[in-house]
Amino acid sequence: MSTNTVGLSNSTTPSVPDCVGAGVRIRGEISGSNDLLVEGNVEGPIQLPGHCLTIGVNGKIASEVVAREIIVHGAVKGNMRASERIEIKKNGSVIGNLTTARILIEDGASFKGSIEIDRDAAAVPGKPMLVRAASASGQSQRAKA
Repeated sequence: MSTNTVGLSNSTTPSVPDCVGAGVRIRGEISGSNDLLVEGNVEGPIQLPGHCLTIGVNGKIASEVVAREIIVHGAVKGNMRASERIEIKKNGSVIGNLTTARILIEDGASFKGSIEIDRDAAAVPGKPMLVRAASASGQSQRAKA
């Protein structure tokens, strides 16, 4: 009798993200080395440099977020920094300042804040986030967030 074993490292299926379920509320810092899907409530900073954070339609985040890629279907109140891109989907709502290399805001999405396109953005924890805010004269000013 022979048995065949396939190691997970040889698998070609995409990895499944970690998940904060709809009934879960977290107060505190989240960091990790895997993609994350948030369907519950998170109050506290999220640090996922090099990974993707998806805020599901039921997800609510109140804090600063740093990740490689951020996709918002739910609600975020706080500044976000993504080294690659930020997407705010049609049901998404964001109040905060964004720093990213690429941005997509779908029709129907809600956004209040500023956007800084930084092609050299690195999702590095502890790196101060720079925000450009328009003054009454229409010129941009640089401020630390």
